[in-house]
Amino acid sequence: MKIAIIGTGYVGLVTGTCFAEMGIDVTCVDLLESKIEGLKQGIIPIYEPGLDDLVKRNCKAGRLHFATDITSYLNELDVVFIAVGTPPDEDGSADLKYVLGVAKTIGENINQYILVVTKSTVPVGTAKEVRSVIQNELNVRKIQVDFDVASNPEFLKEGNAVEDFMKPDRVVVGVESEKAKEIMERLYKPFMMNNYRLIFTDVPSAEMIKYAANSMLATRISFMNDIANLCELVGADVNMVRKGIGSDSRIGSKFLYPGCGYGGSCFPKDVKALIKTAERKGYNMRVLKAVEEVNYIQKSILFEKLIRLLGTDLSGKTIAIWGLAFKPETDDMREAPSLILIDKILNEGGRIKVYDPVAMEECKRKIGTAVVYANDMYDAVLNADALLVVTEWKEFRVPNWRILKKSMKRALVLDGRNIYNRDELIKEGFTYECIGGHS
Repeated sequence: MKIAIIGTGYVGLVTGTCFAEMGIDVTCVDLLESKIEGLKQGIIPIYEPGLDDLVKRNCKAGRLHFATDITSYLNELDVVFIAVGTPPDEDGSADLKYVLGVAKTIGENINQYILVVTKSTVPVGTAKEVRSVIQNELNVRKIQVDFDVASNPEFLKEGNAVEDFMKPDRVVVGVESEKAKEIMERLYKPFMMNNYRLIFTDVPSAEMIKYAANSMLATRISFMNDIANLCELVGADVNMVRKGIGSDSRIGSKFLYPGCGYGGSCFPKDVKALIKTAERKGYNMRVLKAVEEVNYIQKSILFEKLIRLLGTDLSGKTIAIWGLAFKPETDDMREAPSLILIDKILNEGGRIKVYDPVAMEECKRKIGTAVVYANDMYDAVLNADALLVVTEWKEFRVPNWRILKKSMKRALVLDGRNIYNRDELIKEGFTYECIGGHS
């Protein structure tokens, strides 16, 4: 079986590499020549644990290839996955120009049956548009070629993407024909040897599942952040509340952790896109609009705590930030709370020292020299008036508090991920605040 993956971002590169690992002949395609040349030399453009070794091993085995153009071998392929970006448009809706651009190229060049699969997160109705674009190009060429369009949304967590693909909770596939179903079943069979987790649906339902799933997870996060903020006002401890409600089997314990807001490439974008999809149909997604609003406010909560303790004028004060990525095990800073905090602190005249195990280069790319880049987590807190913990990296979990106390100008820790024990820090002489904890 020969397949191609169009797009070499998180989704495309992980998807292609994992399929290659199962013995499938895979070509990953990207228009950016420098990116493709780098991949051919074993330079991985993203940080994803375990991916480097897999890419190198499958390239060496001759199962994984990289190219900038698909047209020359399109008719040798059984399946083409579209995994290009769908960035938010100005109004928050998903921009489909890259997806439809790939569809146009396919329509211009196919001469035999092919299965086209949308892997990118796309609004309901996108597969229909892809089909229409391909068919229009065939009509222009005045030829008849059978093809199918399927939807196969990804559910990969950045930082655990390889594991998620190799051992998925479920694989959702929306199809329109038995032929497409058979091909997709054959393609995913190696991942289903111990537990069959393939879910076949119609195409619109598959497209909706991805948006609905991410929106539900975002809703749980914003709900718990709302509860956390109320806990602070009434003197309750959100960690106790979380354990209490999470023990209810109808609720469960996952995604009940309060914090300083969600970010990343999926949740913010997908919530916005689903709201816009509804608006086009004349429906108002009231709950999701509230989820967005809560998250927007939550990203500033550490800053509000900071100025309450240090005053609004931060001139002459040094603020240390641990964690830049929107979550651990990734260098992705898209919609990260750290960016909001940095902007607000700088606007109030504060000096910022930052440290992140893998996202330093990405931060330099995004904001340049606006902050000071520390050599390590202890260097970041040297002479700092406050420490803001924004990303819950493992290496931040058990710091040497005595070293921190000696290094900092003021022993103030604002924990945006609730990873520390309040009593322990108070005993060590720190002023400590978290999200939703009582004073």
